[in-house]
Amino acid sequence: MNAQKWHGHATVRAVAVVGCTALALSLTGTTAQAGQSRDIARQTLPANDGWASYGTGTTGGSAADAEHVYTVTTWAEFKAALAAGGSAPKIIKVKGTIDAVSEGCDSLAAPGYDFDAYLAKYAPETWGLDTDLSAEPDDSPEGLRRVSAASQDKQIKANVPANTTIIGIGRNAGFKGASLQIKAVDNVIVRNLAFESPVDCFPQWDPTDGSKGNWNSEYDTAVVYGSTHVWLDHNTFTDGSHPDSAAPTYFGMLYQQHDGELDVVRGSNHVTASWNVFTEHDKTILIGNSDSESTAAGDRGKLKVTFHHNLFSQLVERAPRVRFGQVDSYNNHFVADDSYAYSFGIGKESQLVAEHNAFTLPAGVSAAKALKRWNVSPVTAADNYVNGKPVDLIAVHNAEIPGEVLVSGAGWTPTLRTKVDPAKAVPGIVDCNAGAGRLR
Repeated sequence: MNAQKWHGHATVRAVAVVGCTALALSLTGTTAQAGQSRDIARQTLPANDGWASYGTGTTGGSAADAEHVYTVTTWAEFKAALAAGGSAPKIIKVKGTIDAVSEGCDSLAAPGYDFDAYLAKYAPETWGLDTDLSAEPDDSPEGLRRVSAASQDKQIKANVPANTTIIGIGRNAGFKGASLQIKAVDNVIVRNLAFESPVDCFPQWDPTDGSKGNWNSEYDTAVVYGSTHVWLDHNTFTDGSHPDSAAPTYFGMLYQQHDGELDVVRGSNHVTASWNVFTEHDKTILIGNSDSESTAAGDRGKLKVTFHHNLFSQLVERAPRVRFGQVDSYNNHFVADDSYAYSFGIGKESQLVAEHNAFTLPAGVSAAKALKRWNVSPVTAADNYVNGKPVDLIAVHNAEIPGEVLVSGAGWTPTLRTKVDPAKAVPGIVDCNAGAGRLR
């Protein structure tokens, strides 16, 4: 893989941290213990570090021989490295920012596709709100949109094989517009990468979605789908140069071009997300994608995920929203702004444990919003701090939102944890050490 090198500029908005000092990561143990190797590309998930350490643990491509270690600087090189060698252990080192859609959205559009024509045909005042677009022929504006969307799907999705480590080298390593597909595989590590969320170039208008219709987009930044033993560590996930706040409206609705930042779905199991930054996004993380019995059968007893020492900043919701899984969330810092809806979504048959976390909320935003009840499921929420003071999140939620009473007690006790830091100290520790470019 000797293609011409290309070094982009990471379009990640830095998280402002006031008074950060060189806090030793030995305070928490995770990175200090990782892999017992000086080569960060060969580090493995430490023992007892969340659900991804369960059973066989997560080693990624740490055992790769020299022939299966790749350094990539372009999207083509990255995809070729993923495909090389099948599921033999491999390490892929990413240098610089790799743009999955470097030629822009227009390069993916089907011949004849015209967005103005799309708007003209499907405007509610002419099309109405009673009929969806599924029956539209291939040569219609919707048909051409479908072809264009298929082109983008093929371009930006990258399938990650089993026994793989993908790691950023240096402080500006990452991807723009890419969608990592960790699908039906075991043993994957993703570390030290800055991800700018993919922009759906061709969202679909659905007139029947809600009372006013809605724009629906595809492409999560990373999807863990039917996979096991996955460790995501020291990454940054952001909307970057395309925030929802800058998106236009069409037909009176936000032209939504983003989906999730991280989804763990379809029977995935044993995942640890540590020391990541999730910022500037709406629907951030989904654990379990449906309440339906057709998916529930494969999700029950699985979807076991640990989140620790992550910074969740300037998000609207889903940090995460949980269905079915035993999810352990501890020592995370949640920093809200006026767009905040909630952090933890309590969904069908979920067993969420949210402990020793810190919340920084602006004036006028109540701690009652930290938890959102989507379904009657028990939750454990102990020793959480809000603006530097201990707050019983369940009690304040039930007092202020009496119509959505939460029941305390998730029914299980997490044991797969490394050192647990005092909740009051979490903002200083996490803000200074989480995210891409801070892996030591």
